[in-house]
Amino acid sequence: MLKVTASGTPHQIGFKHGSEARIQVSRSIKFYADLFLKTANLQWTQVQELASKFEPIMSKKWPAYLDEMAGLAEGAKVELADIIAINVRTEIAFGLFSDGCTALSWKTADTSFLGQNWDWQHEQKENLILLTIEQQHKPTIKMVTEAGIIGKIGINSSGVGVCLNAIRAKGMDETRLSCHLGLRMVLESTSREEAVRRLETYGVASSCHFLVADATGGVGLEFSAVDLQKIQMNGSGQVFHANHYLVEHKGVVDTNWLPCSSARVDRIEELAGNVKHAVTTDVIEDFFIDETGYPGSICRGQKEGTTVETLFNIVMDCAKKTAVVKLGRPIAPEEVVNLSF
Repeated sequence: MLKVTASGTPHQIGFKHGSEARIQVSRSIKFYADLFLKTANLQWTQVQELASKFEPIMSKKWPAYLDEMAGLAEGAKVELADIIAINVRTEIAFGLFSDGCTALSWKTADTSFLGQNWDWQHEQKENLILLTIEQQHKPTIKMVTEAGIIGKIGINSSGVGVCLNAIRAKGMDETRLSCHLGLRMVLESTSREEAVRRLETYGVASSCHFLVADATGGVGLEFSAVDLQKIQMNGSGQVFHANHYLVEHKGVVDTNWLPCSSARVDRIEELAGNVKHAVTTDVIEDFFIDETGYPGSICRGQKEGTTVETLFNIVMDCAKKTAVVKLGRPIAPEEVVNLSF
């Protein structure tokens, strides 16, 4: 997995990302161009046109993010519309793309864990990068992202981490933060409370779930285009989530499009309930190699023509500000990277 460290102004950060990951960014754009054509019958020029509608709003509300995207486009030698498009792909597709799977947060007596398996089309695995971002007056970020996307799954130097679950429910409000910019905003926060407060202020443009944690524990944030519902820790300090709403969102219909989603939430809760000894990183990592219900298991695999599988696993210790990233299916990782601050 390519590792990129970027610092300086937003434009400089984007340029470093784009120039060092130029090949991966180009492949990411091609991947989504092919996917939009196949799943939504949209030519890439149409996708660019849809993406361009987000630019004035970004310029007004979140100019630093737009400046970073402009630098990224310059560094990667692609159009700005290409970069905006992959950063708002969730909103353009109205939740059509099914990335982001089983996640958990667990506040124990000693620490606070956060982790997930990220499941997506296997072709995109080669375009995953480990991106470190250093900014003045903001926490340093270490995240696993798709090349060209400026916000994803990871942890920062304040011990704030975030995971993502895709949810397929209709509705989109382009005046709100796109899903991936919302993830970036979490990773620029100094605490779980600050992250929640900022997301409540701006809202997220389409359906998704963020699991946000720091040393004090975690909270699930279920977004639709019109509301935010919170899932607080249970009596054991845990939050579990997959790819469907766990609470009601008035006026919003969850398609519950993955039958395995409920089973995965039940299974990871069962695994956690079976733990009778100290909870360690190894214990949490073992949850994510579970293949009960394969191929739609926590550790997802390809079978009978399916193209979605677990592309990486991440387990974070928010109190210690460390993380372990496993590229590929965690039951047989292709690469293991340890992160720390």
